[in-house]
Amino acid sequence: MTTDVIRLDRLRRDDVALAGGKAANLGELTRIEGVSVPPGYCVSTEAFRHLMTELSIDALLDRLSHTQPGDRSEIAAVSGEIRSRIEQSTIPAGLVSSILDAIDEAGEHSAWAVRSSATAEDLPTASFAGQHDTFLNVIGPDEIIDRIRRCWASLFTERAIAYRQRHDIDHRSVGIAVVLQQMVIPQASGVMFTADPLSFDRTVVAIEACVGIGEALVSGLVNPDVFKLRAGEIVEKHVASKALAVLGAPTGGTRHQTLDPARRTQPTLTDSQVVGLAALGRQIESHFGSPQDIEWCLVDDDVQIVQSRPITTLFPIPEVNDEAHHVYVSVGHQQMMTDPMKPLGLSVWQLTTPAPMSEAGGRLFVDVTMRLATLSSRVGLLDAFGKHDPLVRDALQTVLDRGDFIPRLPDDGPTRSPVVDEPAPIEADSAIVSELIEHSEMSIAACKRDIRTKSGSDLFEFILADIQELRRLLFDPRGHQVFMAAMDATWWLNEHLLTWLGERSVADILTQSVAHNVTSEMGLALLDVADAIRRRPEVVAFLHAVDDDAFLDDLDRLDGGPESRAAIEGFLERYGMRCAGEIDITRQRWSERPTTLLRLILAHVKNMEPGEAQRRFEQGRHKASAKEQEVLQRLRALPDGDRKAMETKQKIDCVRTFIGFREYPKYAMVSRYFIYKQAMMAEAERLVDEGVLDEQEDIFFLRFQEFHDVVRTNNMNEQLVDQRKDAFRTFQMLTPPRVLTSDGEAVVGAYRRSDVPSGALIGLAVSAGAVEGRARVIADIANADLEPGDILVTAYTDPSWTPLFVAIAGLVTEVGGMMTHGAVIAREYGLPAVVGVERATERIRDGQRIRLHGTDGYVVLLPEDVP
Repeated sequence: MTTDVIRLDRLRRDDVALAGGKAANLGELTRIEGVSVPPGYCVSTEAFRHLMTELSIDALLDRLSHTQPGDRSEIAAVSGEIRSRIEQSTIPAGLVSSILDAIDEAGEHSAWAVRSSATAEDLPTASFAGQHDTFLNVIGPDEIIDRIRRCWASLFTERAIAYRQRHDIDHRSVGIAVVLQQMVIPQASGVMFTADPLSFDRTVVAIEACVGIGEALVSGLVNPDVFKLRAGEIVEKHVASKALAVLGAPTGGTRHQTLDPARRTQPTLTDSQVVGLAALGRQIESHFGSPQDIEWCLVDDDVQIVQSRPITTLFPIPEVNDEAHHVYVSVGHQQMMTDPMKPLGLSVWQLTTPAPMSEAGGRLFVDVTMRLATLSSRVGLLDAFGKHDPLVRDALQTVLDRGDFIPRLPDDGPTRSPVVDEPAPIEADSAIVSELIEHSEMSIAACKRDIRTKSGSDLFEFILADIQELRRLLFDPRGHQVFMAAMDATWWLNEHLLTWLGERSVADILTQSVAHNVTSEMGLALLDVADAIRRRPEVVAFLHAVDDDAFLDDLDRLDGGPESRAAIEGFLERYGMRCAGEIDITRQRWSERPTTLLRLILAHVKNMEPGEAQRRFEQGRHKASAKEQEVLQRLRALPDGDRKAMETKQKIDCVRTFIGFREYPKYAMVSRYFIYKQAMMAEAERLVDEGVLDEQEDIFFLRFQEFHDVVRTNNMNEQLVDQRKDAFRTFQMLTPPRVLTSDGEAVVGAYRRSDVPSGALIGLAVSAGAVEGRARVIADIANADLEPGDILVTAYTDPSWTPLFVAIAGLVTEVGGMMTHGAVIAREYGLPAVVGVERATERIRDGQRIRLHGTDGYVVLLPEDVP
């Protein structure tokens, strides 16, 4: 036997490069006392690499590496050619001899499981579950050799190629081994998760079991029995009706056997077997140091483990230094940015905000445990979330209803959360807003001027000092007075006018086309850019063909090009610091990637009339004014009508004067962030020139202080950066929960409404009106292809999405609340909008017709035959 064929019990978890993830983990399992693993061998990755060298498929791998993920026909063609060559190859005689020597030890007619074991599978960052082939109950040398070839070839199936592309894994970097494991024919088998795969709760063990070989469960042929345990006790038990079992066929392969009716509803495992299996799972988890996805077989009442791999779909838990229970609320869901942030972005955001935050999965969370512990702070917190994000409120209430997870403290206890004073009343005076904005603009200009003279350590000291100025402006008590007065007036109008007039969401109309809203002004400003370009056909044709962010320089040679360039650059000067996910300083800004805006500009050229920006603003202002007069007239006709009309007029004036400022603080913050970023990128460029960094973007994977240390010492930890890049790729595959506990449980809230049509998708009503149209499910504004009347469906919308709002008829998002940016701008533009619709981008098909009810907060999917 050569090093190409290795006994499983000689492998360890670190042998992934030699044996692949599955075989390495099986070898590691043999080291755990009390864990039984069917014996077997591994045909190493070296054997596969030797074969690939002989087959000379470099040209095919080159084609594959240059193939786009969406090019299915090319992927299929290259995949088929590579697999055909592997399956028709001749395995070297020496390797065949070593394989036959290994299987002969078990007997000529022994049965084997032949299983793929790729170097990129069963890892903490990617499981590759089901991506490569497995063959069960294989009997005979020729059959085994054939299945080994097919396992090798499965490295290049279309699904495996697509999986690697999604995980940004180089096709050349992966190898594949093959596990030859003596086949066991079990009485029962299944999978076990040492953390609940649905809720992510690390205190729960979930076991699924079926009769016979587990192929029936994996392929979906049967519904399994399901057991859930906590602290060694069964807390949930569901016995399914099992019509058939998969068993080993005498001549090889598997066969289906129909179960007797009496046996179908019998539990596959006894309670004691379930408890014992869970204990074994915890032992394996402890050995590997992370929650595990385990495949098991029950053979003559003895549990055999045939696979263990990390559960890669669990959302991480924030690290704490105690054993107490904690409840966390997602910051990203409040900021309308649920994507992971890179370390530099996380650290700069944490330097900016006064609230302590915890990190997990590249996202930020606020620990609300102590605010839930006392009655006074608990009521205020739940009330706030009830208005802004009912799903968070319901999830928190679910945790509270359990009774024993959150400590209950007296209001006068030493840990009582301080009560924040309500802002003092403020008169509706637009000069207050103008003064706040002017003061901030002057401060931004000073920052931009002074930072130019800073470099090295002085730059980082300057940024730290300037962040204090940013914080002072962000949390200016006068600014807080302004937007709190506007929000309170909004709630007042909706509540009182519903009571007095029976009309819902009146404030949505009254807040259209207000002053000082820098975000809505941005959306209209892009319409003006389209006006400047529209009458320049040569420029329009040129922009349709642009695919390079350096296109602005090329405009000067075109007829009307200088004027078009001036219009675009004027927009970028005012708004170029914005981008999707802009709270992460590492994100590419519009000024850095102006091609992001081209599709939108060209859509405006095609679909909008000249002067659309001014016309829309005036229409919104007229509609708001007419609604105001109508409401006041109706109120005066009521008992005590003059008083009601006077109070309402005061609230309307307050809203229209102040609500626009709600958008400004974030604009000021990202303006400063871009100034910081440009200066830090200049430092990174210097470090690249000096050979300290490989590329400028490496600084994104350093925290602010770490970057400062690199600048100070000219010493870079490349391994740390590589590890964080790998982690970030993993974080991109995860969906953050709104509410997370220290047990790892993602607590899911519900709207708990019964007043909507059956089958409707429920969300939060944030902008009144109803509209029917074509749904456009869009993940990136750079790829937005919209026509008039379309309804935008997306995960979230931060201010960078505002230019799309002038081109759509309605808005549906998965994330958001009453006062988040998308909701505020939708109301100002008069767009019906429903936010917080769980999995909207999955449940609504791109191009499907939908009916959006912005006043009532739900979406109806229309039948295909409805025009």
